[in-house]
Amino acid sequence: MRDNQKRVSAAADPAPQAAAPDASALNFATPTEFVELPSKGRYYPEGHPLYGQDTIEIKFMTARDEDILTSPTLLKKGLAIDRFLQNIIVNRSISVDTLLSGDKNAILISSRINGFGAEYITKVPCPACQNVAQNKFDLSAVDVYEGSNFGDYDIQPTGAGTFTITLPKTKAAVEVRLLTNKDENELSAMIQRKKKKKAAETNLTDQLRKIIVSVNGVSESRLLSQFIMHLPAFDSRYLRSAYLKVVPGMNMKQDFSCDPCGYEQEVDIPMTVDFFWSKQ
Repeated sequence: MRDNQKRVSAAADPAPQAAAPDASALNFATPTEFVELPSKGRYYPEGHPLYGQDTIEIKFMTARDEDILTSPTLLKKGLAIDRFLQNIIVNRSISVDTLLSGDKNAILISSRINGFGAEYITKVPCPACQNVAQNKFDLSAVDVYEGSNFGDYDIQPTGAGTFTITLPKTKAAVEVRLLTNKDENELSAMIQRKKKKKAAETNLTDQLRKIIVSVNGVSESRLLSQFIMHLPAFDSRYLRSAYLKVVPGMNMKQDFSCDPCGYEQEVDIPMTVDFFWSKQ
């Protein structure tokens, strides 16, 4: 009887419990980095989180970010890149819509490097013979352009985040502003709508309407539209070229060579679907 009681007592004792897994072992923070802003925060309005800021802190790309970049729904709507950017910016008060285009590109390049590396292989058409072949680019060698080398262009900063460009033919003083990500998205959407409707393309004049703030002090939109429509081609080209000089951004030119025709020259690094959807 005593032996049976011992056996029952032993069976009633709880079995030794395995040590609970340490949850802290998998609880770690995503690494971050600070990206140099080409604008140096000079052209954001006062009160903007990036006003006067040289850098922006972003998180390293994660598997969740890859889900965003490959989401069929977001890709179809053209929202994948912006949703991805909003997710990696540490300061939640910064809206991707308000990023200057050059600053946005700086963030994209840095996040691409920390996610997939600096080597970027994509197909490039030769400017001379149009042969399409793969070319290798080094994203770590892309330089920052601060938008301060005006060369021989007649450009004067206004001190209010805009610039006045004096045109050679009409002598008009044209005040221009820098485009934001929202502006570029609106221009892109406008182009797509016109393509669907098979309407006449007005890409150049649409862009001028976006960047021109005033002409000779006049800012009424109706009058600015009339000015743009009657702007001499020489002044139009001058204005667009001068505008590129004031836009801070990334110098995306690197060496390119074509084996079939022997063409060698610098080309702009194309940000194709391979940029974030690489098969590497």
